[in-house]
Amino acid sequence: MGALQSYRLRVQRRRWRLRAFRKRRELQSIADRTKSVRRGDILVFSTLRNERVRLPYFLKYYRDIGVNHFFFVDNGSNDGSAEYLADQPDVSLWYTEAGYKRARFGVDWLNWLQMRYADGHWALVVDPDEFLVYPFCDTRPLRALTDWLDASSIKSFSAMLLDMYPKGRIDAEPYQAGQDPLEIANWFDSGNYTITKNKRFGNLWIQGGPRQRVFFPDKPAKAPALNKIPLVKWDRKYAYVSSTHMLLPRGLNLVYDEWGGEKASGVLLHTKFLDTFTAKAAEELERKQHYAASVEYKAYAETLEENPELWCKWSEKYINWRQLEILGLMSKGNWA
Repeated sequence: MGALQSYRLRVQRRRWRLRAFRKRRELQSIADRTKSVRRGDILVFSTLRNERVRLPYFLKYYRDIGVNHFFFVDNGSNDGSAEYLADQPDVSLWYTEAGYKRARFGVDWLNWLQMRYADGHWALVVDPDEFLVYPFCDTRPLRALTDWLDASSIKSFSAMLLDMYPKGRIDAEPYQAGQDPLEIANWFDSGNYTITKNKRFGNLWIQGGPRQRVFFPDKPAKAPALNKIPLVKWDRKYAYVSSTHMLLPRGLNLVYDEWGGEKASGVLLHTKFLDTFTAKAAEELERKQHYAASVEYKAYAETLEENPELWCKWSEKYINWRQLEILGLMSKGNWA
């Protein structure tokens, strides 16, 4: 990368950080328990809207693997999400009714909270329907992974977004609060993924899976990106650029080995496709607060009205992380 491009990326990073600083005014503190955060704590950051039914299991899952504190931005929920989170002893909560789209789809809000509270911590940015699976997660807590990353001088950890779905109609079985969503949405596409490299930011760009197969079969380039870098040893000078797809400084995006080896990586099990999804998609389509004029949600609404199924004869049922490693969807690298 040339000196001019490097300079432009530094300028862009400063601009994103300044934008996040300004956007802090849109956030109203509802429950501030940040004084309880201790040095070395592992933190989760998340934005949400009307996810009350998902929150009990989401919190349990990440508490069980070793997360110490949660930072939430509630964007105008009216289903009791904010009230539920405000009662949780390990949650700090902010509320806003400002435009999600005008905050770069929530990135500005979380960039600010990470600048303010995550410096020196391992920070995990996930949505309430995303569950991180990493090598040895069945026997080792998340801190074992972050300790190994620290010892290896690795500052960022990638995880491919893997869309999970039920066999049959996605609305056939109602999801209950506190239930493991993988009891219902436990199938996935094991292949049909494409990978390209973003020359400007150096990150990989992954597309495919059931959302490309079902919703964008004729326009695969419009399918959602599945590459994520959700776990980062945060520094207040860092900034996410687009969701958790890429961030600056550019070197944090080099989560792969260009010389034929493998770096450790994980998977985010994406449990969007439950019986709650149809109503959620209709709401988000009406709000028009998502990327590219909500083209993704337009595709959801049009397709699911005709056939609310994602399962096909090539679908594979989820077992564990080792299965994902065998399929090449994640890697333990040299972490033994």
